[in-house]
Amino acid sequence: MTDQSTIFALSSGQGRAGVAVIRVSGPAAGEAVERMAAPLPKARFAAFRKIKDPASGELLDEALVLWFPAPKSETGEDMAEFQVHGGRAVIQGVLAALGSIEGCRMAEPGEFTRRALENGKLDLTGVEGLADLVEAETSAQRRQALRQAGGSLFRLYEAWRWRLIGAMAQLEAGIDFSDVPDVAAGTLKKARVEVE
Repeated sequence: MTDQSTIFALSSGQGRAGVAVIRVSGPAAGEAVERMAAPLPKARFAAFRKIKDPASGELLDEALVLWFPAPKSETGEDMAEFQVHGGRAVIQGVLAALGSIEGCRMAEPGEFTRRALENGKLDLTGVEGLADLVEAETSAQRRQALRQAGGSLFRLYEAWRWRLIGAMAQLEAGIDFSDVPDVAAGTLKKARVEVE
């Protein structure tokens, strides 16, 4: 991955709510937590913190903060979550404070998922399953999306890939050793078995 910026975005739905989740991912994620809600929480544990503007010291909210050091995070990078109250003023205050930290910028749509894909945390079928899960409207769609996001389609494709590699190896052996009667006779049959 070439982009070394730290990205942040509102991860929960738009509009007023009881809780809003703001995610931060990248090399300055830990610094952002230290500057806004020190000290850095224990990895993968929620900690109740006062969230402050790093420039003015103004209290923005009292909320939960979570810390996920790389590579054991959704994106494979250092990652943090601010689980703040869901009012617009709180959300805008926290987003503005994050934007004031050098190296931090607002994420583009789908950028967290792109980073997870680039860092090997998701494969393309998992990304598609995640998109399907967000769009799921029925329980059947939800179940299918969870299976796909969980790797069921990847495992199917990977099995096909290995069978095709096996068939190609048999065919290549038949071509390379066509002058050896025992090898040439059995390779085409073995190749067919691989792909059936």
